[in-house]
Amino acid sequence: MSKLDLATELGAILKARGETVAVSESSTGGLVSANLLSISGASKYFLGGGVIYTYDARERILGVPVEAMKGLRSSSEPYAMLCARTIREKMDATWGLAETGASGPTGNRYGDAAGHTCLAVSGPVEKVITLETGDDDREANMWVFAKAALDLLQQCIEEKG
Repeated sequence: MSKLDLATELGAILKARGETVAVSESSTGGLVSANLLSISGASKYFLGGGVIYTYDARERILGVPVEAMKGLRSSSEPYAMLCARTIREKMDATWGLAETGASGPTGNRYGDAAGHTCLAVSGPVEKVITLETGDDDREANMWVFAKAALDLLQQCIEEKG
């Protein structure tokens, strides 16, 4: 598949505003970052991020200690917002964008079905949503999740004005 057209528009908006973004993603496997980086001049707005796919990655890349997870679970709206806020603060970005879910073909250990993801944006505007595709196609879900993450970021940027 090719890049999502939305990334071109987002890159242009971020560059024009002098704003930056950092990404924490899980079941999209880097597609969100790859799309943002596919635009010429991405270094002006993309500060970095990581694929936070394991407990070790959460602790080592994001620096979220086990104690901070008390009462939280992955693939939830509160966890997605924690990741968005943490990556934004860690990278000193205008916007933090996070995704955490179960792309498939099976659900996750928390009881969420394949096609479940939570997306969060932290910055001048904060939003968090849950998306359920009802599909167990891993690759298709990864692309749907990535597009939804970029859509949510654009909504927040537009709401900021």
